[in-house]
Amino acid sequence: MGMSQCMVMAALLMVVCVGVSDGQLAYGYYKTTCPNAEDIVRREMLSIAFWDATAPAALLRLMFHDCQVQGCDASILLDPIGLKSEMKSPRNFGIRKLEAIEHIKSALEAECQGQVSCADIIALAARESVALSGGPRIAIPLGRKDSRASDYQQADAHLPSPSISVDAFLHIFMAKGLNLEESVAILGAHTLGTGHCLNVINRLYGPKPDDQMNPVFEAQLRLQCPTPVPLMNLTAIFNDITPTIFDNQYYRDILSGKGLFPIDSSISRDPRTSDIVKQFAFDQDYFFRSFSSAFVKLSSANIISKTKGEVRKQCSRVN
Repeated sequence: MGMSQCMVMAALLMVVCVGVSDGQLAYGYYKTTCPNAEDIVRREMLSIAFWDATAPAALLRLMFHDCQVQGCDASILLDPIGLKSEMKSPRNFGIRKLEAIEHIKSALEAECQGQVSCADIIALAARESVALSGGPRIAIPLGRKDSRASDYQQADAHLPSPSISVDAFLHIFMAKGLNLEESVAILGAHTLGTGHCLNVINRLYGPKPDDQMNPVFEAQLRLQCPTPVPLMNLTAIFNDITPTIFDNQYYRDILSGKGLFPIDSSISRDPRTSDIVKQFAFDQDYFFRSFSSAFVKLSSANIISKTKGEVRKQCSRVN
């Protein structure tokens, strides 16, 4: 599908299409080799989300963590024997639902063997996660190839921490082609899912408490995370008050001092980003449009070439 066709489809179906950042990717990439690919992913995601309402948040986060390291190449799924893969990095703490991608891969292999990459499945599962949760339906180009390598040191180096500064955060995402507005929009993915005490205790018990935090919200967090050393690493805290719905509540919360992570609080105060946060908080459609273009750019960044990548038969191992 060319961009002119995509614009027509967008007008008819209210999807969002933006330019493809890499010549290898294309809309309708599997039209002849696996024409039902996107429908199969959508069908399997409906089933996965039906049995686990937290799955969309997990799969959206999985895509972001994959794309931040080496590009969107499914390297996060590799678990080579005797090597430390990306999942061994502490920055991937809490990443889950890898088995869901393998499940979708099996369904696709039964339909069209050896055609659809695990990297495309991750991107499509994340796209469906947004739509199933009430967010925009995003048209994304396909044709990603799977990496043959995975390195936890790369994950350590490139995955941002929850306490990242606004400067560092903007540098990371603008280097991937996102503009300022899109960089703020991509953080809106925090509207789905939960965080963990491990990532917020420094805000509650560190030497420099965040005086911008809503006092009632801080008290609630202290009840959930009562000690400077978490009693349980997996204690979950909602990112916003609608953790299974993709909406603009995240921005409404951080304007009232209820941002869970330090970066959430910081973008509401930084002069470069604060006005954008306010616009997203008051205009959900505007946020959806910005997030959609950001999603396509991020999921299309640093794509590996056909000669350097492959289409894995199993997502957890190279061919």
